[in-house]
Amino acid sequence: MSTVEGRPWTAAETEVLLRSMMRAPSVHNTQPWLLEADPDELRVRERAEPALPHHDPHGRDRAASCGAAVANLELAVRVLGRAAEVAFLPDAREPDLVARIAVGAEAAATAEELRRHGAIARRASHRAPFEGVAVPVPVVRELIGASGTPGVEARVVRPGREVAVVARLLRFAAEHFRTDGGYQRELSLWTIRDERAHRHGVGIPAGRVPAGSVPWAGLVRRATEVPDTPELERRLGGETLLVFVTADDARLDHVRAGYALERVWLAAVGLGLAAGVLTQPLHLEPVRAALCEDLELTGFPQVLLRIGYAAEADPPSPRRGEREVLRGGPDPAVRPPGR
Repeated sequence: MSTVEGRPWTAAETEVLLRSMMRAPSVHNTQPWLLEADPDELRVRERAEPALPHHDPHGRDRAASCGAAVANLELAVRVLGRAAEVAFLPDAREPDLVARIAVGAEAAATAEELRRHGAIARRASHRAPFEGVAVPVPVVRELIGASGTPGVEARVVRPGREVAVVARLLRFAAEHFRTDGGYQRELSLWTIRDERAHRHGVGIPAGRVPAGSVPWAGLVRRATEVPDTPELERRLGGETLLVFVTADDARLDHVRAGYALERVWLAAVGLGLAAGVLTQPLHLEPVRAALCEDLELTGFPQVLLRIGYAAEADPPSPRRGEREVLRGGPDPAVRPPGR
């Protein structure tokens, strides 16, 4: 990778790039991305594997995960003092190429970019209830403005009728997934139960998702206790819920939705908030259709993001080793994250 006058990235700069990209959220912590290094350009590719036929049958979440990685990588370029220009799905002949980031001339990062980059290491999926303190309206507006992605709208699920709609649909989805054998087998496969398995860097640590967790955790086990709709509505009413909507439902829209999601998520963490993602219910077509109709959306819902104040910080999930992710460029002068 290059900076000034074609100079390759140093090992320390590569560390910043890799650590930033690898801390992006991904479906089941699969980290489905690769980074390629060329002078003056970064390229993010989508891994063909792993596949999640029950949790992500159309690859929407995998594409969104790669979009989130692009958002982090762009911030990393900026904090290293360079201009960055992102092009999504730039070459139809290379379908696995998610984005190119053209690295430009020296350009100092803004205070907001520095704050959001600093939030990367603290961002983690919050699967527990929030403290019940309402997020101020001006803060919510600021978060929505942080999306800044053409073709993606982030909007609040309004209290009252709209929250009631989401509660009903989440309960429907939870009951479906709780009894879906294929879903449950796949979830078990990607759950890390042995601490020694963390060295592989992928999967969801079992302790992060208790068996009795409620549906807003984003994952539903057989033992999950699904509250009735009024109770779920009451709990969701104490949170801020955003829905990310795209104009179309093609792969480009999925990538952009992940990019916008991560921008908002990092802005939230930078403001002292926590967040958690819900995508599983949206893989059920009746749920997506009902959200579009009942919330009068102008496009396709891709992600629901819960936002609130957490009593304590969530621990980060394990990550792959850097050499699994980097193609070309110098070896990063770091140990694998999580040690």
